[in-house]
Amino acid sequence: MELSEAEIEARLSDLRRRREALDREIADHVLYLELGRRLRGAGPAPAQSEERASELHEPPEAVSPRAPAAIRTMPAAPEPPQRVPVAFEVDPAGARCYGRALIEAACGILVRAGRPMHAGEILEALVAEGFAVPGQDPVAALNTRLWKRSGPHGPLRRLGDAVYAPALGAE
Repeated sequence: MELSEAEIEARLSDLRRRREALDREIADHVLYLELGRRLRGAGPAPAQSEERASELHEPPEAVSPRAPAAIRTMPAAPEPPQRVPVAFEVDPAGARCYGRALIEAACGILVRAGRPMHAGEILEALVAEGFAVPGQDPVAALNTRLWKRSGPHGPLRRLGDAVYAPALGAE
């Protein structure tokens, strides 16, 4: 079977679109796992980890290929090893998800504080929660991200130079 160059290009384009969709989905799932671990604290006790490991080595149940996806059972996801830092240029979908989580955490910090905060204060609280802001000047990088989200329909309100508060409801 010989394919023309146009057919090959079309197939490559389709495969790239599907890969990008998978990358976005993977990044979302990784983000949810990380957020879940942060919210529940240190994680499961060692005995629970051993139980999970033994569960993972059991053979999966036989599932007919026509069975709907909702009926299939998935084994519990293992705790992934410590994530190796990847440059955001390599994983742009992961960078977007991380950026969303960073802004969401910053909004939570502002709500809990109950007062306007400077980007430097927000950065300190984010670092305490386990976030990192890439760049040579993390305060400036965070300020830029917060500024971009402080528009008319954004979750933040800019009160001054690098000072933010949660956006109020309809004004």
